[in-house]
Amino acid sequence: MKYNTEEERSLTDLSKHFMSSPANVQDIKDLHRVLNYHEYKYSVENNPVISDYEYDMLFKQLQALEKSHPELITLDSPTQRVNNDLKDHFFSVKHLVPMLSLDNSYNAEDLRDFDRQVKKLIGAEEDQKLIYTVEPKFDGGSLALIYENDLLVRAATRGNGIEGEEMTANARAISTIPLSAQFSKYGIAKVELRGEALIRKDVFKEINAERADDGLSLFANPRNAATGSLRTKDPQETRKRGVEAFMFQLAYAEDREGNNITESFQSHFENIEILGKLGFKIPYEQRKLCVGIDEVIDFCNYWESQRDSYEYEIDGMVIKLDNTALQQKAGYTAHHPRWAIAFKFKAKQATTKLLNIEYQVGKVGSITPVAKLEPVHLAGVTVSSVSLHNEEFIRGKDLRIGDTVLVERAGDVIPYIVKSMEELRNGTEQIVKFPEYCPINNTETPIKLVKEEGEAAWRCPDCVCGQQDLQRIIFHVSKDAMDIDGFGKSNVEKFYELGWIKDMSDVYDLPYEEIKKLDGFGEKSVDKLKKSIERAKSNPINKLLHSLSIHHLGKKASKLLAERIDTVWELREWTIENYTEIKDIGPVVAENVEAWFHDTENIAMLERMADRGVNMLQLEEDKPLMVSEDGPFVGKTILFTGTLNKMGRKEAQEMA
Repeated sequence: MKYNTEEERSLTDLSKHFMSSPANVQDIKDLHRVLNYHEYKYSVENNPVISDYEYDMLFKQLQALEKSHPELITLDSPTQRVNNDLKDHFFSVKHLVPMLSLDNSYNAEDLRDFDRQVKKLIGAEEDQKLIYTVEPKFDGGSLALIYENDLLVRAATRGNGIEGEEMTANARAISTIPLSAQFSKYGIAKVELRGEALIRKDVFKEINAERADDGLSLFANPRNAATGSLRTKDPQETRKRGVEAFMFQLAYAEDREGNNITESFQSHFENIEILGKLGFKIPYEQRKLCVGIDEVIDFCNYWESQRDSYEYEIDGMVIKLDNTALQQKAGYTAHHPRWAIAFKFKAKQATTKLLNIEYQVGKVGSITPVAKLEPVHLAGVTVSSVSLHNEEFIRGKDLRIGDTVLVERAGDVIPYIVKSMEELRNGTEQIVKFPEYCPINNTETPIKLVKEEGEAAWRCPDCVCGQQDLQRIIFHVSKDAMDIDGFGKSNVEKFYELGWIKDMSDVYDLPYEEIKKLDGFGEKSVDKLKKSIERAKSNPINKLLHSLSIHHLGKKASKLLAERIDTVWELREWTIENYTEIKDIGPVVAENVEAWFHDTENIAMLERMADRGVNMLQLEEDKPLMVSEDGPFVGKTILFTGTLNKMGRKEAQEMA
C-alpha cells in the first residue's frame, strides 16, 4: 500500500521508539506495520529511510518475540518472507486461468494490422480510435500469484501456460511482493495476478562481480539471473540477489460467494493502478493509456530509443485493448489473446567467428577464458573479445574454435555468446581443451590449477609469475574500488613493468618526477594523478576493504564490516565467529577475511599504506545511516527522470 505523509511520520516515530525501547509482545502488530513500511520504502520506492543495520535490529526484535510466542506467528508476518520450509524439488500446480503467450509484432505496419484485426473482432468502425494500454515487456521470469482473503497463498512460474512450478517460498522472499494486500476493499476474496520477476541491471553487474570474486559461474544476463533466482532451492538466495517483481495483470477475481467478478474491473489500466495502491510494484512512467494506434506506435518507438536508460531489461512493449469486456469479445487462440500483442524491439545480436581462446588470470588467481572473435559491429561498438567465464560455460554451450557464434549485447551489459551455430559446422572446428596448468606462469615448474568445492572457476594457487599482484593493483585503483581517476589499467601495467609498483602500497609512493619523463605524461597529467591519489587516501574504509581483493569479500560485505569497526586494525583480532555473527556474512567469507588479516605480509603492506597516509579509521560514510528528524525532504520520495548532465542516475540515487 502507499503511505500518506501522516502515516509515514507515525511509522518513522514508531521505528525510532522501537530502536530506543525494544518492543514487547503487545507490540507485534506494530512491528509488522513498521517493517512492512520499511520494506515498501526500500523495495518499491527505492527510497530507504533507515539503514540496513537498523532494519535488521527491528527484524531481530520481531524474530525474538515470535520465538518466545510461536502462537503469534502469522502468514503475513515479515519473518515469514523467508522460512526454512524448503523442498528438494518444485511440483506442478494449475493456474486458475491459462497463462498464455503473446503474438509478436516488429514494426508499425504489424501494429496497424493488429489494430484492424481487433476492430473486426469487436465490431468497431474502421476509423474508430480504440483505447490501448501500452506497457513494458519485461525480460525476466513470469509469475502467477494467488491471494485468498488478502493473504498470499501461492506463487508459480508460467510453466506450459496451464501448469507451472510452485515456488511460494521464493516469492515470499521477494520484498516487492506483499504478503498481504487488502483486496477485500474491492470485494475480492480470491485473485490471481500476473507479473514478472526481475533484477535491475546495476544489481546484476554487482551479482556477477561478486560471483566472479567467489569463483562461481556468471549469469549471462539479468533475465537468467532472475529466472535462476526464482528456481533456487534457497529462498535466502532469492532475497539476497535483490529479485523484484512487477505486476502487469489482474487475471482472475472472485467474490466471497465464489462468483467470477473479473469483468467487473473494466479497465486494464485502472486495474494496474489498483495493484499499485495495494503496495505492488508497477511501471508508472513506462506505461501509457493511448488513444488510437498512431499514439501506440509513437510510444513504442519512444521506448525503443530509451530502452538502454531504463533500470530494467525490456525487450519490447506490450499493447493491450484496455476495456476488459471488449477483451472477452475479441477472445483467444490456444496460444495467445487476440486483444494483446508484443512489439519487439530490434535484436542486438550478430553472428561472427570464434577464432581462438586466450586465458587471463584474475586478482584471486581465477583463470578466465576469453573468446577472440572476428570483429563484428554490434549496438554501436565493435566486439572482438568476449569473456567465456569458465570451463563450465564453454562445455555448457559446446563452443569450439572455428564455430560461427551468436553474440548479443543487451543494453549496457557486456557482450556475451548466446550459442554456437552447430548447423554451420564443417568438421574443421576444434574442441576446446581447458589448461591443466597455469597458462600464464612461465617458470620452469608448471603450476597445477585447482578448483575449490562449489566453485566454477579454476584457480592458480601460486603467484610466482606476478600476474595476480598486477591484477590486484589494477582492481585497487579502479572506479569500483579506490576510484583513482587517471590511474587506468595501462598505467598500472607500465609502472609495474618499470618496477615502480610491486603491491598496492606502492600506489601511494610513486616517483612523480620520473613519471613526467615518460611519453604521454606531462606536468598537468601527473599533477592530476597525484591529486587523485591524495583524494583516495581519505576514502572510507569500506572502499579500502573492498579494494584489497580478499577472496569472496565483495562490496556489500565490506560495508557490513566497516559499519562495525572503528579501525581496520581491529580485524587482526577478529575470529571466524566474529564475522559469522553478522547477517549475510557466511563461513566462506569469514575464513578468507580472517586468514588475510592473519597474514604477516598483508599486514606489513597495510602498515606501509597507513604510513603513506591511507585512512584506516571509520568515517561518517562507513557508519549506519541515521535518519534526520527534520529537513525539507523528510517523508518525501525523490524521483530522477530524464537525462542527468553531471552524474549517472545511480550516483544521484545514492546521494539522495
